[in-house]
Amino acid sequence: MTIGARSALKPDAPFVYDGLPDSACECFMTDAPRYKRVLLKVSGEVLMGDQGYGIDMHTVDGVAAAIKRVSESGTEICLVIGGGNIFRGLSKAAADMERASADYMGMLATVMNALAMQNALEKIGVATRVQSAIPMAAVAEPYIRRRAVRHMEKGRVVIFAAGTGNPYFTTDTAAALRAAEMNCDALLKGTSVDGVYSADPKKDATATRYDHLTYQDVLTQNLKVMDAAAIALMRESGIPIVVFSIREEDSLRKVLSGQGTFTVISDLDAAA
Repeated sequence: MTIGARSALKPDAPFVYDGLPDSACECFMTDAPRYKRVLLKVSGEVLMGDQGYGIDMHTVDGVAAAIKRVSESGTEICLVIGGGNIFRGLSKAAADMERASADYMGMLATVMNALAMQNALEKIGVATRVQSAIPMAAVAEPYIRRRAVRHMEKGRVVIFAAGTGNPYFTTDTAAALRAAEMNCDALLKGTSVDGVYSADPKKDATATRYDHLTYQDVLTQNLKVMDAAAIALMRESGIPIVVFSIREEDSLRKVLSGQGTFTVISDLDAAA
């Protein structure tokens, strides 16, 4: 929370603005971000736009503009971007590969997406750093936790690339790991749908959207939100997961101010 005296790391702390209690200043709460620091996980498929695979720079520019608005509001933000938009075009070749080799190819795809996003952000004046879990000094900084935290404290957007740097781990797990390491207040998962459904809403018209789920609900019902390792790590860290459609206009800002449509995954009885 960036307005008034509410603790940035405790979104539920009493809100005070210029000495006024909650009831006297509700008008100031509408657009104020709920979290001081967040990790945004963007699926690679989002960056395809309407293409079959690859990077649609118009879509990347739209996501970058949304990130800029959030960053300028005072929220510290870091990103993990999947690689499905690029790796999808290689999926036939990867089917006959050793799993570890295919996973490394996927990690390299995330680096390409990270550089595309960095370029889009810096075009509109947002200071950005890419940190790669696989050392490649010519294009990105190595992942160093304390350096990443310092970048965010200075208002820079940090993009974590190359997953965890290890095969057999998804970018969802990498996002959960970095969110925990950065002491983020929430993990926001930007997808092509506006929350978590009982079934794939693109295939099942009767699918029901959930407003709130517990981590155990997701694991027990085998809901395809994030892999089990990522869900377990977020539960252990006590970090809520917010799933929303990043394709909707201004959805990132709305989610951070508690507006719009989304699903919250946490162990609380109400949405975080």
